[in-house]
Amino acid sequence: MTHPSQDPSPSRGPIHWMAGHSVAANLLMVVLLIGGLIYSAQVKKEVFPDFDLDIITVSVPYPGASPEEVERSILLAVEEAVSGLEGVDKVTSQAREGFGTVSVEMLEGSDRQRLAQEVRAEVDRIASFPADAEDPLVTIVAHKRGVVSLVLYGDQDERTLRAYAEYIRDLLLQSEAITQIELAAVRDYEIAIEIPQSTLRNYDLTLDEVARRIRSASVDLPGGAIKAASGDVLLRMKEQRDTGRELGRIPVITADDGTQVLLEDMALIKDGFVETDYSTTYNGQPAVLIEVYRVGDQTPITVSNAVRQVVADLKQTLPAGLSVDLRNDRSENYRQRLGLLMKNGFMGLGLVFLLLALFLEPRLAFWVSLGIPISFLGSFYLLPVGDVSINMISMFAFIVTLGIVVDDAIVVGENIYNERRKGSPWFTAAVKGAQDIAVPVIFSVLTNMVAFVPMLFVPGAMGKIFRLVPVVVISVFSISLIESLLILPAHLGHQKQRRTWGPLNALAMAQQRFSNAFIRNVRTKYGPLLALVLRWRYVSMGIGVAILLISIGYIRSGRLGFELFPKIESDFARVTATLPFGSAFQKTAVVERRLVEAAKAVVAENGGDMLSEGIYANISNNVTEVRVYLTLPKQRPLSTGELTELWRKRVGSIPGLEALKFESDAGGPGRGDAISVELSHTDVGVLEKASAELAAAFHFYPEIVDVDDGFSPGKQQIDFQVRPEARSLGLTADTIARQLRYAYYGAEALRQQRGRSEVRVMVRLPKSERISEYYLEQMLLRTPSGGELPLKNAVVLERGRAYTDIDRRDGRRVVTVSADARPRSKAGQVLADLTQG
Repeated sequence: MTHPSQDPSPSRGPIHWMAGHSVAANLLMVVLLIGGLIYSAQVKKEVFPDFDLDIITVSVPYPGASPEEVERSILLAVEEAVSGLEGVDKVTSQAREGFGTVSVEMLEGSDRQRLAQEVRAEVDRIASFPADAEDPLVTIVAHKRGVVSLVLYGDQDERTLRAYAEYIRDLLLQSEAITQIELAAVRDYEIAIEIPQSTLRNYDLTLDEVARRIRSASVDLPGGAIKAASGDVLLRMKEQRDTGRELGRIPVITADDGTQVLLEDMALIKDGFVETDYSTTYNGQPAVLIEVYRVGDQTPITVSNAVRQVVADLKQTLPAGLSVDLRNDRSENYRQRLGLLMKNGFMGLGLVFLLLALFLEPRLAFWVSLGIPISFLGSFYLLPVGDVSINMISMFAFIVTLGIVVDDAIVVGENIYNERRKGSPWFTAAVKGAQDIAVPVIFSVLTNMVAFVPMLFVPGAMGKIFRLVPVVVISVFSISLIESLLILPAHLGHQKQRRTWGPLNALAMAQQRFSNAFIRNVRTKYGPLLALVLRWRYVSMGIGVAILLISIGYIRSGRLGFELFPKIESDFARVTATLPFGSAFQKTAVVERRLVEAAKAVVAENGGDMLSEGIYANISNNVTEVRVYLTLPKQRPLSTGELTELWRKRVGSIPGLEALKFESDAGGPGRGDAISVELSHTDVGVLEKASAELAAAFHFYPEIVDVDDGFSPGKQQIDFQVRPEARSLGLTADTIARQLRYAYYGAEALRQQRGRSEVRVMVRLPKSERISEYYLEQMLLRTPSGGELPLKNAVVLERGRAYTDIDRRDGRRVVTVSADARPRSKAGQVLADLTQG
């Protein structure tokens, strides 16, 4: 009897060899299944793919400086230094009050580390930075991988909330699954020492002198060691003052008779937080955010589970008046996508098996269906080579492959089944059926791979994300091809004729009758139709071309909207209100209350707790942001978009705002403005006029809402010029500017560490002497000889305005005019109309 492997009918080759050595095929299958399962547990898991942006930033803090001063003194110098470096593609910069940032975008393929070193070297050579500007920080941009946010809130003061937030951070860090945590929506610590001008005059002091005396009195400095015979004895001056109370005991003045005037005797010492118009509330109570991140090989699910466990234990011991809630759990998105992948995988597996079992036969259907888990798990051998993790994008790629991953196995299996129906033995049918179809199958799979290859060459940050899709698809298709041509024939080639009895026999006969009827219909119905199409091939081709032209014409007509990403509703609704820059904190707080009350009313009228889980509000200078966190989509009675529209109607028109923006897709892939136009010009006046005209043009379209012209009047500004009589007394522009800076911004006495936080000690005038221009005019300047001169007699005052922020690209100022559209698909048509006009 001839062994199947020695059957002379099929030609020799790898397919014949594998079909004749089922042990090798089974071993390969087990290796792909078990090994892939092991590798899948070791692959890094994250919500979004981890990658470094090809951007290097230069950040330079310049406390107290206006955006124009930041642009003139910092941005121009840095742009000039880095723009000519090899590997630089674009240079963008932003000037904000007290801060300047220059972003250097690299050319594709440049060495990131080398360019970062060159940028750092060029910035270090700049000698024109202002004396009060802090050291520049050069970094390679990398995003932090946030997992979950905690909200600690309650009717407590800011210091209590901050202290308890630090306590919660320490508790979370004790978990092995949590490594990186940051506090957000908090102000920095500061010890403010406020001395009235009258007190300074009484003691013949200046703010700068007080700061220097504090600096010299608060010292913690090692002094070496005594090399004694019994061992080293360390020497240390330990006079550091960490708290406001300790600083208050510093003697500022010591008389000849030993009497002292302590700092607390002449100053009001506030051990608190920096003076900024900033506040955060949650459900109407003060709040602090605690952000938990994933690092290294940690997974979003393990980090989230660890946080939930700590929070569950913490809620049992929280003091009265404090509460903690979880918000923005990104692991839920990861769980949902993983669940969708598993659900679709099992559904695909079941449907393939059922349909093949119905049209062909159950045994063949089983082995073909097995190609899905083999291909998916086997691909984990290749994914680490392409630096691919399990994340939202790669799981999407797996879902994409579900529908086509077993196409090759189905074709091979059907051809083997066809050979079997011709009367060939199983082994011969398996080898001949696979060999006959091998070349078309290989090229069809390669065609599928090539279709995804262009995504590997998408540049920029989007390219780093999109590249995961072709890597996953190519890996899965490669294993699928191996399975269909080497493993599947071996399984089908060793089938045996089995007899069935009873219900199984009846089921098999019914399946065969259905299969035969289907094949008969193919021959009698589809066959003649196919022959007719081939006979009238030019007519058929003409119909196809006509359909193609109609489709192209419909797209070009503008009737089919276009958007890069669809608008996907978020789990929270957000509104952002922008007041004129420099608006009083109280005015911003009034707007915030109106937005919050409107949100509460809409929630109360539409399900209450069934709709909303909490309302978060934040004020930062002239901008207030309010979020309504919603319940699960299946639970909430309204969608995010419907809630946002009701919220918009309830708020109505608020006079005096620069911009009011409602969002239902914040945080999603289709988030942001539907239309965004960047204008650039060397003349700021022309730029401002153009942005206003473009914004006005947007208002003519009823589909356009939330228009922002990108310009804001900015804060009021008083400019000073030195009078000749002041110069005659020895006062210079620098000495006057520094006395003004120390009085209003403050003279920095110390900068020291308190736990994980940095604390600044600032010496300035009391707030009561910094709240009106009257005190500015009455301010007395100290001359080098020790005399005094009123500020109004020393300088000429000129009133103006400072820009709120300044954006630059490739050496030119830019302004972005933005708007939203309803529906968003109309945005492209509106922009095209404006461009043609």
